[in-house]
Amino acid sequence: MRTLRFGIEIETVGQTRALVARAIAQVVGGTVSHEGEPSCYDPWHVTDARGRTWKVVADSSLSASRDRQAEVVSPVLTYGDIAELQEIVRALRVAGARADQSCGIHVHVEAARFDVKGLRNLVKIVNKQERLIEHALGISEARRARWCRGIDQGFLDKIEKRRPSNLEEMNRAWYGYHNLAPAHYDMTRYHGVNLHNVWFRGTVEYRWFDGTLHAGKIKAYLQFALALSAKAIRAKASSSKRREFSPETARYDFRVFLLHLGLIGDEFKTARLHLMASLSGSAAWKHGRPGQQPAA
Repeated sequence: MRTLRFGIEIETVGQTRALVARAIAQVVGGTVSHEGEPSCYDPWHVTDARGRTWKVVADSSLSASRDRQAEVVSPVLTYGDIAELQEIVRALRVAGARADQSCGIHVHVEAARFDVKGLRNLVKIVNKQERLIEHALGISEARRARWCRGIDQGFLDKIEKRRPSNLEEMNRAWYGYHNLAPAHYDMTRYHGVNLHNVWFRGTVEYRWFDGTLHAGKIKAYLQFALALSAKAIRAKASSSKRREFSPETARYDFRVFLLHLGLIGDEFKTARLHLMASLSGSAAWKHGRPGQQPAA
C-alpha cells in the first residue's frame, strides 16, 4: 500500500477559492494563479515548490454560494506526502474553510497497478463487506441512493459468470457495451467504488467518505483506500458472498477486516480508532468478554 500513488478531492464551503489556494501555498510553497477557465469551475492553481499543481475549483453540488465553493484537487501523491496533506487540511480550517453535509471526499488510486484480476477482487471484497463498510463510514441512505451507490449486482453477476480476462471485457461488463470514449459525467460513476474512472482518467475512485477537515480522519480514509486496493491487487482470489451486518458485533467484525487488510500495529492505531468510532460492540471480543455478565 505504501507504493501506490493516489490523489484526493476535498470539498469545502465557507471560504473563497482564492483564500483556499493561498492557504495551500502557505504549506507547499510555490505560486498561486487564477486560471478562470473553464468558467464553470473558475479554477485557481497552486504550483508548489516541486512543480506539482494543486487545483481549487467550484462545484455546483455544494450548498454554499458559488463564490464560497472550493473543492481542492490534489496532484498525484505518494504515501510519504500524507503528512504534508494533513498540514494543508489544517491550514484550510484555519483559513475559514469548513465541510458541511453537502461535502464529500473522493480518493483516487492509480489504476495502472490493477490488472483485471485485481479489479475483480476489489469488487468482490467490497460486495462481501459492503454493509459493514457503509455503517463504519456512516454513509447516509440518501447518499447511498444517489451519489454513492453500492456494488451493482448485475455487474457482479457478470464478473462471477463470465470472469473477464482483460480490461476490454471488464469495460463491457461495467458499461453493458464496449465504451471506447467514456464521458466525464457518465451515470455509472456514482458508486462507492467507481470503476468508470479506470477508463476515463486511469484511477479507481472511492466515493464513500463524508466531507471533513479533520486531518486524522482524512489520513484514516486514505490508509483504508490504499490498504483495500493493495489487498485486491495481491489476492489470488476473493469471495463475494455478502456478509450479514450485525450491530452487536460490528466493531469486532470491522477490526478483523482492517487487520486482514494489513492495518496492524501502532502505525495504524489512529486509523482503526477513526474507522471504528461509529460502530457498536467490543473491538476485542465478538460476543463480549468471557464470563462478563450482561448489564441489567
